[in-house]
Amino acid sequence: LTRIAEFLQQGFCCSQILVLMGLEAQGKENPDLVRAVHGLCGGIGSSGETCGTLTGAACLVGLYAGRGLPVEMPDGQLGPILDELVDWFQEQVGQQYGGIRCAEILAGDPANQALRCPGIVVDTWQKTRELLLARGYDLDG
Repeated sequence: LTRIAEFLQQGFCCSQILVLMGLEAQGKENPDLVRAVHGLCGGIGSSGETCGTLTGAACLVGLYAGRGLPVEMPDGQLGPILDELVDWFQEQVGQQYGGIRCAEILAGDPANQALRCPGIVVDTWQKTRELLLARGYDLDG
């Protein structure tokens, strides 16, 4: 996934990359949305809380299944997709690194960001994409 590597090199964080990937798949740009999810970087404002990859993936799911206008209703699949995503993330990332908080994943060593985070972003993008495709979402338009 070369595109994820390009976004990392451009200085985007994990949550932003997931949203950028989803927007790009739709052929859209939305700098305001990308700016908004910047607040999730580093575990919510670099506080070390819930990993921005997971929260960014939740935003990506919402981009497809969420409600955006007063006349819209969220898709009934929103909750089940998010439940499955969180369960998967806890199982894959949480068990490997001792939790799903950014601070736990990095284990107090900033160098772990370069070692661990790119793989987590790639795996989470693939899982989120898989969950959406399995429920009939067209990620390419």
